[in-house]
Amino acid sequence: MATHLITGAGSGIGAVLARRLLDRGDDVVVLARDAGRARQIAADLPGAAVVVGDLSQPGRLSWALSKQQLPDRIDSLVHVAGVIDLGDVADAPAALWEHQLAVNLVAPAELTRLLLPVLRVSQGQVVFVNSGAGLRASAGWSAYAASKHGLKALADALRAEEAQYGVRVASIYPGRTATPMQQRVHQQEGQEYDADRFITPDAVATTILTALDLPRDAEITDLTVRPGR
Repeated sequence: MATHLITGAGSGIGAVLARRLLDRGDDVVVLARDAGRARQIAADLPGAAVVVGDLSQPGRLSWALSKQQLPDRIDSLVHVAGVIDLGDVADAPAALWEHQLAVNLVAPAELTRLLLPVLRVSQGQVVFVNSGAGLRASAGWSAYAASKHGLKALADALRAEEAQYGVRVASIYPGRTATPMQQRVHQQEGQEYDADRFITPDAVATTILTALDLPRDAEITDLTVRPGR
């Protein structure tokens, strides 16, 4: 039985992944942004433990986690949480950039740093749920894509650094997935949302589980997932 810490498990891909891990008997710890959200997630995911830490304030994560009980062993850290606000470079204020970079890039780096000691002991795995925007950028997507391109760089550097400790690092690049975030994107784009056009969260969760469950003699480094219809 393995222990997994997951961000972004309140909805979408993270929630599906957490349920599937719990259903097969693994231990799951979920990071929630505040106490209210923690209570909601605990009710939605019976059996999961919940800790509180605000990813929009990466500099406070160390203090927040020091006040709470974390497992002695963590086998995987799965970064699913993310935020998106579209806008052309000509119109996007600094705050739009700062928020997305904090949640999507700096917080994953800081949370990984804080948990690396236990991940090294377990020879665990770090999984970054990136995005197609982490491989290419489109008009209006500059800030979000920059945060996700940075996340790829973080994963690549971490993989090279932690190989000596037996820690595996995977990046998953889903295309558009039927999640609340995708609904928000469509609202910002002024488009009608049709969930049937996109990847299901369950399909992306399956790719993450594939990376987690791969035998130790192999490693998934980068995996791109696209809609099949």
